[in-house]
Amino acid sequence: MEELAREAGITTRTLRFYRERGLIPPPRREGRIAWYGHQHLTRLRTIAALLERGHTLNGIADLASAFESGRDVGEVLGLGEPTEEEPVRLTPEELADHFGDQVTAENLAAALELGYLATDGEEIVHVSRRLLDVSAALVDEGVPLAAVLAAGARVREHADALAALFADLLHTHAAGDADVVRLRPLAKSVVEAELSMALDRRLRAPGD
Repeated sequence: MEELAREAGITTRTLRFYRERGLIPPPRREGRIAWYGHQHLTRLRTIAALLERGHTLNGIADLASAFESGRDVGEVLGLGEPTEEEPVRLTPEELADHFGDQVTAENLAAALELGYLATDGEEIVHVSRRLLDVSAALVDEGVPLAAVLAAGARVREHADALAALFADLLHTHAAGDADVVRLRPLAKSVVEAELSMALDRRLRAPGD
């Protein structure tokens, strides 16, 4: 416990308080020995980053409780039943394989706040394999992970607005819930086509 507290930059008293509040998972026990590992240090660094962002300990405790309550991943991430996105379970080491030294406490906190990541015991869950692969590809191309996450937050705002527009349209003019589900792909096709044309306009070189 003393080694973990020193690595995390906190006191053992604070660590005990976090443990009592359920903010970190219990250690692995071998007889009378309690082992803390990399996942505990990652959680403590994430707590520190969330506190710096203005989150309260009560709010962080609620998040930790939700992550470890055994609920379905979609429910934990506020998605309800999964639709087309496939959640991905990762170890901390596998996450580092995707993003290298950019797996910082600040980036973890931002990803948690955005809803891209959740923790389930010792595993990390990413909400979408497609988003994970795209994010890793952008980082490989030299785009900082912090910038990818910031862009993701802005895309989320626009996507929510577009989803609200189409949901209102379909609920107003479709015959029933079954038709809304059936027509859902049409809304996606409109957005994909408009985004494609918008990218053509934005990326076209001056003078072309």
